[in-house]
Amino acid sequence: MLQFFKYVLATVAGLFVFAFFSFMIMIGIASVLAGGDSQVEVKPNSILKLDLNQQIIENAPTEDPLEMLFSSQNPKVGLVDLKAAIANAKLDPKIEGIYIRADYPMSGFSSLEELRAALVDFKSSGKFVYSYGDVMSEKAFYVNSMADRIFLPETGDIEFNGLAAEITFLKGLFEKIGVKPEIFRVGEFKSAVEPLIRTNMSEANKLQTTSYLNSIADDIYGQIAESRSISREELNVILNNPVGSVEEAKAKKLITDVAYFDEFEAALREKIGLDEDKKLEFVDLAEYRNAKKLVKEGDRKKRVAVILAQGDIVSGKGDSGSIGAQSFIDELRKSAEDDKVKAIVLRINSPGGSALASDLMWREIQLAKKKKPVYASMGDYAASGGYYMAMGCDTIVANPSTITGSIGIFGILLNTQELMNNKLGITFDAVETHEHANFASSVSPIPESERAMIQNSVNAGYERFTSKAALGRKMKLDDLKAIASGRVWTGTQAKENGLVDVLGNLNDAIELAAKRAGIEEDYSVRYYPKAKTDIERFLEKISGSADTKLKQKLGALAPYLDETNKLLEMDKVQARMLGDVEIQ
Repeated sequence: MLQFFKYVLATVAGLFVFAFFSFMIMIGIASVLAGGDSQVEVKPNSILKLDLNQQIIENAPTEDPLEMLFSSQNPKVGLVDLKAAIANAKLDPKIEGIYIRADYPMSGFSSLEELRAALVDFKSSGKFVYSYGDVMSEKAFYVNSMADRIFLPETGDIEFNGLAAEITFLKGLFEKIGVKPEIFRVGEFKSAVEPLIRTNMSEANKLQTTSYLNSIADDIYGQIAESRSISREELNVILNNPVGSVEEAKAKKLITDVAYFDEFEAALREKIGLDEDKKLEFVDLAEYRNAKKLVKEGDRKKRVAVILAQGDIVSGKGDSGSIGAQSFIDELRKSAEDDKVKAIVLRINSPGGSALASDLMWREIQLAKKKKPVYASMGDYAASGGYYMAMGCDTIVANPSTITGSIGIFGILLNTQELMNNKLGITFDAVETHEHANFASSVSPIPESERAMIQNSVNAGYERFTSKAALGRKMKLDDLKAIASGRVWTGTQAKENGLVDVLGNLNDAIELAAKRAGIEEDYSVRYYPKAKTDIERFLEKISGSADTKLKQKLGALAPYLDETNKLLEMDKVQARMLGDVEIQ
């Protein structure tokens, strides 16, 4: 009996300790979640610090109060928040200038182009922009090149040797594990499936990749040449003969200062007239988000709704990393039916995805257009299914370096029979009531009759895509098909061939939509969907913690897991660019 009471007391004590610590943890979480909304008082002579060594996406929480509980190897920052902070700092008398820290920003060139334009506009106020990095990648230097002064330590490094597009091919992997992709496509340039069936790029893919890569290079190196007061001819010589040291980079006017961080700080003190013994006042983005708002909001009853659509296009609700057709449709309907919303801008940053989901969203855009202007603003990507969304809008606005087009359809089935039978020893058997009852089985060869059915479906999807694109662009179908076939274009090229109306950024699209609605003199802007609450993000982190740990263990193999999961989750028929084209 005594032993029994010992166990009971130990259990009660254990439960008490567990409850106590759980209670303390919840108090800690609550205090963290509740502590980020109070207004920040910016001190005089402050410098806004922008850390761009993060993944730059359309919208993301500027501050993550849960970071102390959940480590993240891939922090995110929102382009919307960055641009808003820069615009506010331009008007803020307490902000003397901006300090950019950009070594390896994770973003497409189109997003960086918008960010860079916001920084150039900030400089028009007479305030300064200084940048410092231990090293600078090509993308980092593109942003930093507009700064008044650019600092690198003598042991640092700068990557400035031109652009390259690298594609990962999975054919060899599939052959080793016994998986055979069955491909159905239309168009010689629809190269999205090449990583699954080839070990290198086709000639058609090399042609289009070379074309759009050179178009991006013309855009960004033209801006760099102007900012650094270097002719394009001189710049091309430097790109073909990369600098070997930081001192050489300075001699060739790529940077202004060879200096360590303490010397960089000394230069900042000198710039703002601060004594050597005085501390510099930096305010970071997370803090400045809660500073006094100086940019006037405009008439709340005259709104431009910006619906942010980022990621792969999927059916259903989607998640924070994808465009769920149902979620998008819900947001679009709310804006279309809201009397305070006078115009809608779709901010599209997507390589595409489900053909079905893309078409359902296209239909909803047609319905919304009957009620108010609907404009498209293209981000890093608005390709394939992403273009499917844009082509239904009244006007399409793209950045020069946007990747768009890829008007085409493909279908994929993965035949895993060899993997299952010969590698894993798993076999299958089935009975059918009708000839095609087990249609599109992934563990047996596809009969020719079923192969023809899928190809016919893909062909029909391509005809729908091109017909609707021709209608939206007011082009003859044959003229549209001449620039389709899955071919990828930059925003500049798409403007030249009629797939895009205007070259510009999101702000330009908003202004054009407001003007079309007749509210250009006074209006406000709202972004949707609204940012998730801290509690929602807390629950999301808990649910995703196991996946994060798995990716941490996989290390360099994690991206291949992501691509394989995408394949397994795909609808059979897709309008997308498969796999990431790494431009570096």
